[in-house]
Amino acid sequence: MSAHQEPAGRKKWRDGDVDAVVRGIMEGDRQMLSRAITLVESQKAEHEERAHAILDRCLATKHSAIRIGITGSPGAGKSTLIEALGEEIISRGLTLAVLAIDPSSRQSRGSILGDKARMEKLAARKEAYIRPTASSGYLGGTSPKTHETILLCEAAGYDVILVETVGVGQSEVVVDTMVDFILLLMLPGSGDELQGIKRGIMEIADAIAITKSDGQQSGISTISKAEFEAALHILPAKHPNRKRKVFLTSAITGLGISEVWQDIAAGFEEMRKNGTLEERRREQLNHLLNTVLEEMLKKEFYSHPRVAEAKPAIEEQVLSSALSPFSGAKKLIEIFLGSGLVF
Repeated sequence: MSAHQEPAGRKKWRDGDVDAVVRGIMEGDRQMLSRAITLVESQKAEHEERAHAILDRCLATKHSAIRIGITGSPGAGKSTLIEALGEEIISRGLTLAVLAIDPSSRQSRGSILGDKARMEKLAARKEAYIRPTASSGYLGGTSPKTHETILLCEAAGYDVILVETVGVGQSEVVVDTMVDFILLLMLPGSGDELQGIKRGIMEIADAIAITKSDGQQSGISTISKAEFEAALHILPAKHPNRKRKVFLTSAITGLGISEVWQDIAAGFEEMRKNGTLEERRREQLNHLLNTVLEEMLKKEFYSHPRVAEAKPAIEEQVLSSALSPFSGAKKLIEIFLGSGLVF
């Protein structure tokens, strides 16, 4: 093998690849979109520069999709409702991207549930693109690169982007920094769980859907609807002059699915007309800027040779109570900034 010959099976990115991937994304090539998402999600340092180059080019397209966050307790039927809602959206002549965030396996770090298998009908539609992503232990209810993936899907021209979070929890509020509308799913009879639900997730919800509200569950669902309406009434309004609604839904019968979509579409249009959508986009980009900045600083800190050299000794001093964690952290920061001594 010559010095210039690549090993078999090994693929290298070249300068022209960025142009080809961006062009493919904008032309609706799903393979190129998937390739770009994989590159953005990669933990390899050599992929970072190219991933950022692709994102820079894609941001310049200025395409704005309706971004929807779907969250709810495990078992609330998120994937089932998303499939029904997705069919409704497509029936309106719109295209759809679904970013399904699954909990990660501790062993493989990969997705456990595999939403593409759970959304068989939607996955078969040419108007829909489904991307299952492992949370990788990320505590925000999404994955570390969900926001960047949203930007890539927008550049690909999708009209609506649905983000399915892992499940209800205090950390789920992170999804509010990247979407326009959050739909909280709850099961019939879950009104008793109100005390156990973090107030934060209730405050960021734009609407609540009581799922599986069919058959024998219809009576319980009606009671749950009243309980959640009362709960929303005592919380501060998320948007001025806009009342948050509670819907009875069934993915089996189609109950409430159209009404949920109409509420989402109306809310998005209202935000677009009154200028709050543009303001929200600016806030989202600013949040992404700070998130990426924190990630880069953390990476630079831990990879710094002087920090790596000093860290074991400082850790040992902290563990032996010879040094407090606070003083130990300060010493490492001073070493990183070049004002501290390695010892």
